[in-house]
Parts: sequence; structure tokens; C-alpha cells
Amino acid sequence: MSCLLMGAVRSVRCLANVVLWGLWLITPLFGQDQPPTYSAQLSASTAATDADSSKAPLVLTLQDALARAKSNDPQFRAALTELGLAHQDVVQSRAGLLPNVSYNMQFSYTQGNGSASGRYIANNGMHEYIAQGNVHQELSPGMLAGHRRVEAAEALARAKSEIATRGMVVTVVQSYYGFVVAQRKYSTAQKAALEADRFFSISQKLQSGGEVAKSDVIKAQIQDLQQKRDLENALLAMNRSRLDLSVLLFPDFDENFTVVDDLRLPEPLPAFTEVQAAGTKNNPEIRAALASLRQTDQEVKVAWTSMLPSLSLDYSYGIDANQFAVRGPAPDRLRNLGYAATATLQLPIWNWGAGYSKVKQADLRRQQAHVELSFAQRQLLANLRSFYDEVETARAQLASLSQTAELASDSLRLTTLRYQAGEATVLEVVDAQNTLTQARNLYDDGQVRFQVAFANLQTLTGSF
Repeated sequence: MSCLLMGAVRSVRCLANVVLWGLWLITPLFGQDQPPTYSAQLSASTAATDADSSKAPLVLTLQDALARAKSNDPQFRAALTELGLAHQDVVQSRAGLLPNVSYNMQFSYTQGNGSASGRYIANNGMHEYIAQGNVHQELSPGMLAGHRRVEAAEALARAKSEIATRGMVVTVVQSYYGFVVAQRKYSTAQKAALEADRFFSISQKLQSGGEVAKSDVIKAQIQDLQQKRDLENALLAMNRSRLDLSVLLFPDFDENFTVVDDLRLPEPLPAFTEVQAAGTKNNPEIRAALASLRQTDQEVKVAWTSMLPSLSLDYSYGIDANQFAVRGPAPDRLRNLGYAATATLQLPIWNWGAGYSKVKQADLRRQQAHVELSFAQRQLLANLRSFYDEVETARAQLASLSQTAELASDSLRLTTLRYQAGEATVLEVVDAQNTLTQARNLYDDGQVRFQVAFANLQTLTGSF
């Protein structure tokens, strides 16, 4: 009779444990889009390093991060600087096509020797006053080609700045969503550590009631310790990703910020024909290759025109006389104020082949530019297909990864119930716990993979 009574008590206790454990597992295990423990844990982890911990953290969206990176990323700023320098070259080249006006004022004194000219026969007198305005114009066949060359250089710099902009977007997207996922993984590690700790407690209770062996408790304890170490590593990875993002966004290395977790199932992609058309039209690599080709074409023309005649014109108006006056001394009172004009024609005859050598150099650069343009066009087509397939695959796998995580959550719940009913081993429970953690992390990694792949595709096509 006593044995039957003890068996009934043990059955009731087991049933109660099953009910309590089931109620705890009913709470959603896969609602990771807004983890409830992010803000509290982030505040605790950054309080020791923030200089002003009482200040509310700055909340950043992806667009905020992109705007800040444009101001602080050195490679992007270097590309903008090169564009600004190239634009100023265009301004200077355009100015070189127009006449230059200058004013020259000079006084020359020559030691006297009793003559009107003084001791130096090359001078016009002991006193010479020069006050003239000068208009100077260079006329050369290569001037227009040189101007077009710097215009092509500006177009090349503009294309490179666009390449730098799109590359910066990829970097920011990777760091931004890397931080978001690091937060998610930290939340997942928290849940896994809590779950392992509770399972360790359950195994201890079952072992004390004689329902499981001591080895189950040891295995549960090992799993509990491992999850605690994983939690510490997840916290380290989250803090590291925060620092990496801070370097990109803040000039004063501010760590007091949070980011908006806007990862969700993305919208369907446009058809590949639309993407291909956008890539052909908006690809900065192709524009850079075309600008480089135009630049080398103009360099060939400049090299050829350097062997042609050039003309320079000068027109001067003012005074070049022995008196600083409009008219000379009496009795003649000759007018000193007047003008002079000169024209100089320069005809190159022999330069030992240096001019033709420069033409060959420019032609070699042009041939290389042709090859690079052809390669850029082929590479664009290959990258468009490759990046598009990567985005499609990443997007298609997100639904599968989400379903896998949900199934892993349900599997852990059922496996734990079976373990409490004596139908499953502790190894099955531990495997289910690890599978759930891995499934959650893979889903988060899949979302980052899609975002980065999408950003890479837009480096070829621009926004669509």
C-alpha cells in the first residue's frame, strides 16, 4: 500500500512539473524583431564607457548613419576632394582660353655719363618710366583639346566619387546591420542561457526524485556553463560591432547611441531586365571607363598639336618714356601715351623625335583605356547576374530560415516535455537547445546577408 501511495505522489509531482514547464514554454521563443532585453542590456554595457551616462542615447536610423558617414569617412571625403580639385582644373583651363589682362608699372634708372641715354646703351635714357596695361592671348591648336582633357578628367573624378559613395553605402549597411544582428544574437544568447539554467534546475529536481540519472544533471550543468560563456562572447561581439560603427559615424568617437532594428522580410525584387537596364544606364564604373577613354583621346590630340604652329598676341597701352607724363617736355611736347602690339608665331621644326614619342605614349594610354572599357562592360554584365542571383537567393532563404527557427522552437518545447515524461534523453534536449540557438542566429545572419547583397547590387544600378 505504501509503495502504491509513493508511486501516486511521484506521478502527481511529475505531472505538475510537466504543466509548469509547458506554461513557461508557451511564451514565444522566436519574436526577435524587437528583443525585450536590448535597451536594458545596452545601457548596462555602455554605462561604464560613456563619459556622460545620464545623457539619453542618440537613436540612429540607417539614413542617419549614411548621412554621418558621408561627413566622416576619409575615403569618401578623399573622392570628393579629388572631384573638387578636378573642377578647379576645369575652371583654370577655361580661363586659359580667354585673353589675360595685366598692368605693369616700372621705373628704371641708369647712371649718367653726360649723354642722353646714360652709361648703358641698351636703355632709353637715364630715367625710364613704364606704366602699361597688357592684353595677352595665346592661340594654339592644342588649347581646346587640353580643355576637353581636363573636362574628361572632371567626369572621371565625378564617376569615381559616385563609386566611393556607393561603396560607402555597402560599408555602412554592413556595419549598421552587423550591430543590429549582434544585438539580436546577444538577446538569443540571453534566452539560451536562461533556458539552460532552468533546464539544469529541472534536471536537479528530477534527479533528487530518482527519475533521472546523475549523468543527466552533469550534462545539463555543462550545457548551462557553455551557454553562459556564449553569452559573454555575444556581449563582446556586440560591443565590438558598436565600436566599429562608432568609428564610421562619429568624429569624436561617441558610443552613446542606439540603432533602429528595421530588419524585416524584404519586398520582391524587380525583374532582371529592369535591373540590367538600370545597371547599363547608371553604372559609375562604365562612366569612369568612358571618361578615361575620352581623356586619353584628348591627350593624343594634345600630343599631335604640340608639333603644330602656335600664335601669341600682345597689345599694350600706356607710357614708356623718360618722363612720367602724358606729354614730353617743351618745346616739342610729344605725346608719351600710346599703344603697341606684337604677334609671335612659333613653328616647331626639329625636336629630335620627342614630340612623336609623346604621341606614341598617349596612343598607348588610349589603347589601354579601350581594353579597360571593354573589360568593365563585360564585368558589369557578369556582376549584375551574380549580384542579382545572390540577392534572390538570400531573399528566398529568409522565409526558410524563419520557418526553421520556428520549428526549432517547437522542437525544443516538445523534446523538453518528452524528457520530463521520460521519453527523451538529456542529449536530445541539449541538441534541441543548440539547434534553436543556431537557427535564430542563422536567420539573423540571413537578413544581414540580404541587406549587404542588395547594397552590392545597387552599387551597379543605383537605387530602384
